[in-house]
Amino acid sequence: MSTAYVVVAIVTAAANIAAAVADFLRAEWIVGNLAKYGLPESWLGPLGIAKAAGALGLVAGLVVPALGIAAAACLTLYFAGAVITVVRARWYSHLVFPSAFLALAVASLVTAW
Repeated sequence: MSTAYVVVAIVTAAANIAAAVADFLRAEWIVGNLAKYGLPESWLGPLGIAKAAGALGLVAGLVVPALGIAAAACLTLYFAGAVITVVRARWYSHLVFPSAFLALAVASLVTAW
């Protein structure tokens, strides 16, 4: 396991935990963005759980590498979906946020190999 993977995985996990906490707390700006994207507010819990599970998988991957690879792959798919959702809603100014998370997930996946 490389030092790069450890650093990238920890940063990615921390960012996703922060995002999951914001989802669980139903931050006003997140609720507003969901409405703009045409998604129901009831999705906040499951989306937060997915982010938290991905973050925990990355941390577990420091001990069991296969878990880290699986978590990074799942987060990559999750945030690819988030980018597609924002594009579909035509809120191009919001693309920076899911794109940044997507870049972290991809970096975690690439450095895990």
